[in-house]
Amino acid sequence: MPTLDPAGTWRKSSFSGGNGGGAGCVEVAALPCGGVAVRDTKDRTQAPHHHSALAWNDFLAGIRAGEFTS
Repeated sequence: MPTLDPAGTWRKSSFSGGNGGGAGCVEVAALPCGGVAVRDTKDRTQAPHHHSALAWNDFLAGIRAGEFTS
């Protein structure tokens, strides 16, 4: 069974800004199994959400296609 612990460093979105407010900011980390872990930057004590590589790539494609804009 693959481990769900992030293997590398957590990365924050470049859209987060550096002002510390960071409403709605998340961090992502690669998992050894090829997926990603996602966590809330405002409460890092909460367990991260884990996603397969396929699900993450589909999500990113949706963002690029504008599927989540209002």
